[in-house]
Amino acid sequence: MLLSLAQWLQALHPEWGFLRVFQYLTFRAVMASMTALLIGLALGPYVIRRLTELKIGQPIREYAMQSHLSKRGTPTMGGVLILLSIACSTLLWFDWSNRFVWIVMIVTTGFGIIGWVDDWRKVVNKDPEGMPSREKYFWQSVIGLLAALYLAFSVSETNNLRVLELFYRWIASGFSNDLPPKADLIVPFFKTVSYPLGVWGFIALSYIVIVGTSNAVNLTDGLDGLAILPVVMVGAVMGIFCYVTGNSIFAKYLLLPHIPGAGELMVFCAAMCGAGLAFLWFNAYPAEVFMGDVGALALGGALGTIAVIVRQEIVLSIMGGVFVLEALSVMLQVSYFKYTKKKFGEGRRILLMAPLHHHFEKSGWKETQVVVRFWIITMLLCLIGLSTLKLR
Repeated sequence: MLLSLAQWLQALHPEWGFLRVFQYLTFRAVMASMTALLIGLALGPYVIRRLTELKIGQPIREYAMQSHLSKRGTPTMGGVLILLSIACSTLLWFDWSNRFVWIVMIVTTGFGIIGWVDDWRKVVNKDPEGMPSREKYFWQSVIGLLAALYLAFSVSETNNLRVLELFYRWIASGFSNDLPPKADLIVPFFKTVSYPLGVWGFIALSYIVIVGTSNAVNLTDGLDGLAILPVVMVGAVMGIFCYVTGNSIFAKYLLLPHIPGAGELMVFCAAMCGAGLAFLWFNAYPAEVFMGDVGALALGGALGTIAVIVRQEIVLSIMGGVFVLEALSVMLQVSYFKYTKKKFGEGRRILLMAPLHHHFEKSGWKETQVVVRFWIITMLLCLIGLSTLKLR
């Protein structure tokens, strides 16, 4: 919005040369981060107060950690504060003609709505389980598959008209048309190693990344501040990848595919970082508000979608290693429990409790120790992910 306004004013007043600063992507990214941070800090007390007045308190499962029972009633659905800050800031500072930012915002909003419904059922219907897993997974799959289908052709072309042309060619070819090399799966730390996916492979991988990241972040959001700072760190590095991928010179020099328009996602990533830091102000131990599924599902979906656009799915799994381990811990725990119950008549567990952060709590770590140590691990993993730009 502000970019278009600045361009309009400069056309009317050519002597206003200072307005050219709005053309710089880095400037708009910094301002988007600051705007989201200030919006979050300003609206945070009001949002918390309103959630408290509406009695939207966090329900705690009876089988949860005993140390968490004291958190019952803490306002939840604080993710609306994050999404509001991101939306307002991004709409102010990004180029409205950019298709990639719009698709990321659509995916983020869609997953946020799913999380909202889930949280609402928990707090209004007093059901700690919220939306049934099948229903939640169905709607996640609908959004994930639609986004994956669009991105399969969008990352390969420069505008939506050419995207439609490529889509029609794919249909005319009997669904067998291959995608350009820039849509291949890139293997980090190697100069020329990439794997052609084809349309169906691209859609399948993108779906797994988007839906999987969304659920992984949601599973990680179990302790005060545990999920939000890793989201901020991963989002910040993803913003750098967006900038590099969207710049033809940098992309060529660093042997990355050039995706025209991807650089504008840096504004969204910056807004997400600013909004996340503002939320952390209120979510740090002891938390005044919880993110809820409305925030966790949306932020995870956003990270997954951005990674698909800049072709860094593997790097995302490295930087988001904490999210991956949290998700795997639940999958392994549930699978092993069902297997042993069927074979021995009694379910057994690999971990003391899943997700993984609860296992460490059961092992004797304090909540703040788990959170800070997971932050440190994420910081290290993000540095490794960032190093893939040059280490090949």
